[in-house]
Amino acid sequence: MRKNLFVIVLSFTFLCVGNLKAQNSGGISEKMLDDLKKSYTNSPQDKAIRNALNVADINKLAVNSENATAFNSNFSNQVNIKAVTNQKSSGRCWMFTGMNVLRSKAIRKHHLPADFQFSQVYTFFYDQLEKSNLFLQAIIDTRKLAIDDQQVQWLFKNPIGDGGQFTGVANLIDKYGLVPAEVMPETRSSNATSQMSSLIALKLREYGLELREMGAQKGMTDAKLEARKAEMLQTVYRMLALNFGVPPEKFTWSQRDSKGNIVSTKEYTPKSFAAEFAPEDFSTYYMFMNDPTREYYKVYEIEYDRHVYDGQNWKFLNLPMEDIAAMAIASIKDSTPMYFSCDVGKFLDREKGFMDMDNYDYASLMGTTFNMDKKQRVQTFASGSSHAMTLVAVDLDADGKPLKWMVENSWGNNYGYKGCLIMTNDWFDNYMFRLVVERKYIPANLLKMFDQKPIMLPSWDPMFQPEE
Repeated sequence: MRKNLFVIVLSFTFLCVGNLKAQNSGGISEKMLDDLKKSYTNSPQDKAIRNALNVADINKLAVNSENATAFNSNFSNQVNIKAVTNQKSSGRCWMFTGMNVLRSKAIRKHHLPADFQFSQVYTFFYDQLEKSNLFLQAIIDTRKLAIDDQQVQWLFKNPIGDGGQFTGVANLIDKYGLVPAEVMPETRSSNATSQMSSLIALKLREYGLELREMGAQKGMTDAKLEARKAEMLQTVYRMLALNFGVPPEKFTWSQRDSKGNIVSTKEYTPKSFAAEFAPEDFSTYYMFMNDPTREYYKVYEIEYDRHVYDGQNWKFLNLPMEDIAAMAIASIKDSTPMYFSCDVGKFLDREKGFMDMDNYDYASLMGTTFNMDKKQRVQTFASGSSHAMTLVAVDLDADGKPLKWMVENSWGNNYGYKGCLIMTNDWFDNYMFRLVVERKYIPANLLKMFDQKPIMLPSWDPMFQPEE
C-alpha cells in the first residue's frame, strides 16, 4: 500500500512539474530578466527619486509647482451654500447629496436655520431594509438558475451595501417620508457602517442559500418562499433597530426660523413632514451620464440597480459633456443645486480641495507617460464614478464658457475649501460621470429622448458602481 501511494505521489509531482513547464513560454525568462536588469541604469537621478520615494508620499513628490497659482475661489454663478454635512466613515454620499439638494430648497422656502438637516439615519434604516428584501426576493426570482450563473454570483457578491445613487433617494422618500435630524439622530453604526453591513451581508448570504435550497424542493410555491423571506427580514429589522434605533411613526417637532426662534410646534408623521418640507415630484428629476464607451443620445437602464424592489432601476440618458454642462449652468444660474457624481480621487489636492489635471506631474517623476483617455479608462476599469456631491457653482468666461466648477461635499467643514471641492473644466470633462437635473432646465429635444425604450444593461456592467 505504501509503495502504491509513493508511486501515486511521484506521478502527481511529475504531472505538476509538467504542467508548470507547459506554462513557461509566456513567463519571464532568464534572458528577459537579464535585459530588464540592464534597462535600469540606476542613474543619479534614479537614485535621488528612489531615496525620496522611500520616505515621502508620491503625490507630495509629484506636485506640479508650475500649477501652484491655478487655484482660485471666485465664481461668476453660485448657489448659496448652507452648513456642510459630514457622512463620516460611511458610504452614504449619495443620500447626503440627494438630501442636500432638498434641504437647500427647504431652508430657503421655510426660512429654516442654516444647519437644518433631514435625518440621514432614518432614510438609511429603510434603505438597508429594502436592499435586504431586494436581495432575498432576487434570490427567489433566480432560484432556477445555477449557483455559478453570472447573475446569481453577482447577487451573492453584492447582497447589500451602503452605496447608492439618486433613484434610491427618490424611491425611499416617496415610500417612507422624511424626519428632521434631531428626531432620529446619527449613531456609531450609521457613522461607521462597515461592521454592521458585513454582519447583515453574512446573514443575507446564509438566507440566500436557504431560499435556493427551499426553491429546489418539489412542490415549493412562491407563497411559501415569500413567507420565509418575511421571517428572515424580521431578523434584519432587529439588527437595524439595534444599530440605529426604531424609526418614528409619529413625532412632535418645533420649527425654528433662521435666527433660532420657534415659529410652530406640531405633530407629524414622516409622510406629512416630507409633504410639507420636501414636497418633491421626483418624476421631474432626470439622470444624465457621460459614458464615452456607449452611444450618445440613447437611454440606458441597469438591471437590479435600485434600492427598493418595487421601485425603479437607475435609468439615464447618455450625453456628450457639452450637453450636460449646458444644463448644469442653467440650473446654477437659477440657484438650483444638483446631484453630481465623479471619480473624486483623481488629481485631487486634498489640502486645497482642488481637482486639476495639472496638479501632479506623475510623468516626470516616473519617467513615463499616462496617455489613456476617458473612454479607455472606463473600458479598463481605471476610472468610474465613486462619489456623489452637490454641484453648486460655475465660473464662466466672457463668452459663457465654463472655466471651473464647485461642489458642496459631505466630508465636513474642515475638508478642502470650506467643505467644498473646486475643479477645473478640463477635470470636469475627464472625471465627471452623472448629473441629476430638474425638468425645467432640460431642453425639449433631450427630454423627448427619454421616450425611448431603455437599453437594459446587466447588473455587473462596468458603469454600475454605487456612489460612496
